[in-house]
Amino acid sequence: MTTYTVDNAAALESVLPAVREVAPEMVGLRHRIHAHPELAYEEHVTSELVATRLADWGYEVHRGLAGTGVVATLTCGTGTRRLGLRADMDALPIQEATGLPYASQVPGKMHACGHDGHTSILLAAARVIAQERSFDGTLHLIFQPAEEGLGGGRRMVEEGLFERFPCDAIFALHNMPGFPAGKFGFKEGSFMASSDSVTITVTGRGGHGSAPHLSADPVVAAAHIVVALQTIVSRNVDPREMAVVSVGAIHGGDAPNVIADSVQMRLTVRAYRPEIRAMLRERITELAQAQAVTLGVKAEVDYHWRYPALVNDEESTRFARQVARDWLGDDGLLPPLAPLTGSEDFSFMLERCPGSYLIVGNGEGEHHRTGGCMVHNPGYDFNDAILPIAASYWVQLVRRFLAAQA
Repeated sequence: MTTYTVDNAAALESVLPAVREVAPEMVGLRHRIHAHPELAYEEHVTSELVATRLADWGYEVHRGLAGTGVVATLTCGTGTRRLGLRADMDALPIQEATGLPYASQVPGKMHACGHDGHTSILLAAARVIAQERSFDGTLHLIFQPAEEGLGGGRRMVEEGLFERFPCDAIFALHNMPGFPAGKFGFKEGSFMASSDSVTITVTGRGGHGSAPHLSADPVVAAAHIVVALQTIVSRNVDPREMAVVSVGAIHGGDAPNVIADSVQMRLTVRAYRPEIRAMLRERITELAQAQAVTLGVKAEVDYHWRYPALVNDEESTRFARQVARDWLGDDGLLPPLAPLTGSEDFSFMLERCPGSYLIVGNGEGEHHRTGGCMVHNPGYDFNDAILPIAASYWVQLVRRFLAAQA
């Protein structure tokens, strides 16, 4: 067991008794998932574990959506409202360095973003909800594969998620290092940025480094393109708006005395507003090609639209915040949140269904033992102490959203 703590005494005291009872088992389940991480669309063991548990607890389980996705449905009473809760299941291609007794047993793979925790939170809530059945309506629990870059959320939507499992609202949460453990944060409107990937291939004419005049140097052109790209955010985007254009990789040439034939550049591009997202594509393409022509080379721009901005429905977000406030008081809430420049494919679900994406603090500090180590880091670990708090929140939200109508 871990020794993580939560400073939020009100949240600890407010953990539902039924959740507190199952929490040790769910923490053990989290450690089991953590030790056996599976990458995007490879979550076969995890999805089997999830599906088996849910079926044992009385849910109607559906498998195969987006390959390894699982959707579990439970209906009580005669209510017509339909609620969706989503958790992601996939791991990352990172070599774990925590040294924990339940550390990854799979070389080069680890749960470095807490999806093992998200899955276990929703399972803990699912168990209590099934035991109590104190709601009136239909609950869909959505266990999604491939959030990390491969668009499992989009694939579930494209394969008929909301046609097969209609929802009046859908919610998801993410643990967040750097915030007090067990406190909840909410943000109406734009909460996370869109994320697009760009590959620019600059092609010239190679030659000997001693005779550059006989070549068309793509390395020099690539350097000019990198510098020119920085002007897009500073000169084409309204200073009151947000945009990111980052060149994360440049590859070209192998020897100091050889001018390469080509250079490949890879970028990540982010924005909150769709019109700025579209403008960034236009300007990156125009600028790269113009710089290339000026220097006697050619630039090919391969632009990949990935995740749209995550936009929370205002009414759903106010509802989600009020559930937390009524349960924990204002001390259980984080101060108003600023938008984040990360991205999340829950955005595809929110494009089709009203809902909200919220965060729960994982802890502060820099060490995994405090819960403060940032995600996507070899030293990260999900804070087990927040599991029963977040699971209790899901139970409370289900009770409120699917309350019996007078």
